[in-house]
Amino acid sequence: MRGRGRALVAGSALACALETLTMSVLLRHWPVLHELVPVLGVCAVASVAALHASSLARPHLLDTRDLRLRRAVRADVIVPLGHIASAEGELRVARRRSDGELDLPVGFRTSITLQLAEPLTHFTFLGRQREVRTVHFHADDADRVVETLVEAVRRARSVPSTFPGPPG
Repeated sequence: MRGRGRALVAGSALACALETLTMSVLLRHWPVLHELVPVLGVCAVASVAALHASSLARPHLLDTRDLRLRRAVRADVIVPLGHIASAEGELRVARRRSDGELDLPVGFRTSITLQLAEPLTHFTFLGRQREVRTVHFHADDADRVVETLVEAVRRARSVPSTFPGPPG
């Protein structure tokens, strides 16, 4: 996470800290609430820090056969390289979910769009099953990721078959 992502996290942590101070001053005449607010403020700042850490500790991974897309603990999708029809850099703001699309935004934005040749089954955080044909996700250096991904897809498609003999 670079630039804007870090600024968003720092701004959120600052807003939580300022809110804690403000609420502490406003609730100074209610001793129980006055003592509870700093605890809640620390929890809020810790949550923002944990969200940032999960984005750094669980990045997307490209293997020789698969692309693993992750968004904190909410999504973990494995896309076989053979299923990818096209990959392109496309900066867009995440919007309402539509059928057949999966958005994995960072800061409400995605920067790469994958069109899949065949549908992929995705399980939501609560276990519901969805068929996905388009995946939108974010990467800090989208152009380099798209180049690397296109090259990996080309290499995966040119690997010779491991089955002996003619097909059929």
